[in-house]
Amino acid sequence: MPSEKQPKTNDFIRWLFAQECTFVTGAAQVDSLPSPTLPEIAFAGRSNVGKSSLINALLGRKNLARMSHTPGRTQQLNFFLLGQHLYIVDMPGYGYAAVSKAKIKLWSQLIQDYLKGRVPLKRVFLLIDSRHGFKSSDKTIMEELDKAAVSYQIVLTKSDKSSAEELAAVTDAITQSLKDHPAAFPTPLLTSSHTKEGIDSLREAIVELVSL
Repeated sequence: MPSEKQPKTNDFIRWLFAQECTFVTGAAQVDSLPSPTLPEIAFAGRSNVGKSSLINALLGRKNLARMSHTPGRTQQLNFFLLGQHLYIVDMPGYGYAAVSKAKIKLWSQLIQDYLKGRVPLKRVFLLIDSRHGFKSSDKTIMEELDKAAVSYQIVLTKSDKSSAEELAAVTDAITQSLKDHPAAFPTPLLTSSHTKEGIDSLREAIVELVSL
């Protein structure tokens, strides 16, 4: 029989993610960041990992975070305010070869500057395509997060596109590799923006991270 606290917790999660969510600002440099007054949850990942789709599914919107068939459209730190309680931060996509080296360098510097000493940042959810596992660019970001001592958790996307056996194998491999990363949460989350698998678990994880 569930405790009295559990239904209240579930009700609060539903209430929070039903609140109005608005785009506040897009910061191309750290001096354009909002005042550090609210908790922040950031999402990072390769340009074609399905980040915008996942953020839209998380927030229950269709096109709040821009989706495009052209990877690399997110070129700044995009801040979305959820119910006047916390910021959801859509970080620039990385690992897209068609973007110039100069642009990649600017994005990398922006990400590094944001991660250094951003007190309200509670966690970075690092999105990985469940069909492919880690790429070299993912490992580079993980090293940056470890170095900055920023808590992060792996979120495996597009789970609907693989078999149960394939998902189990990639989940096990990633769980083992996370043991070598001190800032990483020990277990990944498995999600699908299409079937909504894992969305409730992701919402619950976010609520546990922020003090409201």
